[in-house]
Amino acid sequence: MKKTFELIAPCHFGLEAVLKKEIIDLGYDITQVEDGRVTFLGDGEAICRANVFLRTAERVLLKAGSFRAETFDELFENTRAIPWEELIPQDGKFWVAKASSIKSKLFSPSDIQRIMKKAMVERLKSARGISVLPETGSSYVLRVFLYKDQVTVGIDTSGDSLHKRGYRTLISKAPITETLAAALILLTPWKKDRILVDPFCGSGTFPIEAAMMAANMAPGMNRSFLAEEWSNLIGKKCWYDTLDEANDLVDREAQADIQGYDIDGDIVRAARANAEAAGVGHMIHFQQRPVSALSHPKKYGFLIANPPYGERIEGKENLPGLYRELGERMRALDSWSAYIITAYEDAEKYIGRKADKNRKIYNGMMKTYFYQFMGPKPPSRNRSRAESL
Repeated sequence: MKKTFELIAPCHFGLEAVLKKEIIDLGYDITQVEDGRVTFLGDGEAICRANVFLRTAERVLLKAGSFRAETFDELFENTRAIPWEELIPQDGKFWVAKASSIKSKLFSPSDIQRIMKKAMVERLKSARGISVLPETGSSYVLRVFLYKDQVTVGIDTSGDSLHKRGYRTLISKAPITETLAAALILLTPWKKDRILVDPFCGSGTFPIEAAMMAANMAPGMNRSFLAEEWSNLIGKKCWYDTLDEANDLVDREAQADIQGYDIDGDIVRAARANAEAAGVGHMIHFQQRPVSALSHPKKYGFLIANPPYGERIEGKENLPGLYRELGERMRALDSWSAYIITAYEDAEKYIGRKADKNRKIYNGMMKTYFYQFMGPKPPSRNRSRAESL
């Protein structure tokens, strides 16, 4: 009988609902949704499939346990009570890579890491009747969250964050992460038969993620994961089967009208190289073009962008003009819908239009807003055909 685990998928704050839907669509049951993470049930196969197929998760953690701890003695004893011998093999190498604490009495990451490691060592030595742990085998990396004195302990199955798809070797100065870009696209009603344009494409993340969706390419099919070495919990065949599934699902004949523009020619060349590395270079048209030259002959398209907002790229004094130009271009594309993520508080003022929807999203520690300007829906094909008869 397959062993069922609780799995934790962290995500950007504000995008939990997007990740929850992804997990449900993969066929797994959700047990809890909290700020910045979704917990679900699954076996070893679920670990493989979640890592390979989830577009919006930052990583996948195997939940080892949770408990309350207000003192270091409680932290030690409760950590030691977890049956680590069922999760970490005889020669497994393990450590607490990260400990975060919010509104908790225990707040020193280094002390939390040291005490938990000591408790794990004592548990494993006692359970196995040995005096020294070899730690020469596969890595089992712990990530620990403390919130209001409740400790959640997870073992990282992913390794590098899942936003590292493997295609982005060349980046612009302030890139949007692949996971965030994918989540924002999923928040729109865009489908592959509709036009999508990013006028500030940078290293090409929005267009590339959209093209991968259009071709039904799993985001993790071209990278490796830490848990691939966990022969005690997941057989190699499970990983092979998951990659076979991902390859079988790719639509190699997929076509889409996806375009990316940027004012910087070097950045446009980098975006093209990234798209080629992702296997979707043939699906995207990149061009050096300022936002002031944004236009398109077709109707009912989608504009999605991560324009500059001062904190990273250019001075605030340049932003009113930039957002004013963006607003003018949006008005010229009057049948289009536009989706803008920015931390610039005056974005709506200079765009010249109040967003129909506005979603607060944390990009790292930075509070940003995802402004959604809805255009008219295109006439249905059936109605258009009937009207032409």
